[in-house]
Amino acid sequence: MHKADETRYETMQYKRCGRSGVLLPKVSLGLWQNFGLEKTLDEQKQILFRAFDSGITHFDLANNYGFPAGGKAEENFGKILHEELGAYRDEMMISTKAGYDMWPGPYGNWGSRKYLMASLDQSLKRMGLDYVDIFYHHRPDPETPLEETMGALSDIVRQGKALYVGISNYQAEEAERAIHILKENGTPCLIHQPRYNMFERWVEDGLLNVLEKEGVGCIAYSPLAQGALTDRYLKGIPADSRAARKGTTIGGRYLTEEKMEQIRALNQLAEERGQALAQMALAWVLRRPEVTSVLVGASSPEQLSANIAAIENLEFRAEELTAIETILGNH
Repeated sequence: MHKADETRYETMQYKRCGRSGVLLPKVSLGLWQNFGLEKTLDEQKQILFRAFDSGITHFDLANNYGFPAGGKAEENFGKILHEELGAYRDEMMISTKAGYDMWPGPYGNWGSRKYLMASLDQSLKRMGLDYVDIFYHHRPDPETPLEETMGALSDIVRQGKALYVGISNYQAEEAERAIHILKENGTPCLIHQPRYNMFERWVEDGLLNVLEKEGVGCIAYSPLAQGALTDRYLKGIPADSRAARKGTTIGGRYLTEEKMEQIRALNQLAEERGQALAQMALAWVLRRPEVTSVLVGASSPEQLSANIAAIENLEFRAEELTAIETILGNH
């Protein structure tokens, strides 16, 4: 059994999630990558220990994480939790999601009550838990009535299988509708999880306003643009990097020549601030008052610690923000 660092809560910063009773660490750990088959169980343990010992209390999963073996991340996390961190369960916020393709047939995808209920039962079994702290609908379903999807989330809370519910990847208008339905059901929406980084800013076109108005928290995933907003690719694509993996979208989405020029200019600005590019990119997302936390992945304890250090310098001068907008071509 892992013995947690007694000073773990002294340096991490926590922020209230919307208008709820929940405080989340400004940096949370996402298990989308590196917790399936890519790393040994011992390597995964070391990352989780470093996270918890650094004051990270929030661990974010989904039913399909662990690709290509969907469910493997939950399974591995559950095993490590019970063998090493079980004594600290009540100090953790554990979240999972359903919404993407998970099993064959018409009930293994999207947003039906049947799929969400069945998926969460499977997730709880894989992790060996009685409940999760947050259960998300992972993406909007254009064909299932929103009342059905949100009704399922509300009933999941009433059944005691999740303490809170959230939504992910919802645009402003549909998010507002979902939040209102949940409120009418008596189970407020705790949090929204959108993709948000310097290159992808659709959340600024209304969604963040909706979340602030409704008192809903926001946790940004992919704040480093899947690793593009780091010093990893400044000199090309390393053979052992995520961008070099077969089937990955990172190259076409983020590593075009135009974006590489922007990344190099941003890296120089980060150096002038005394930060690594990744730290500045995280701080930039956290600068928004509507953002509660950023979700980072980690391939090693050292990489995780470097990202957590972003909280040591979260302030931006007006001219730095202007310089970032200029680099990104927004001026």
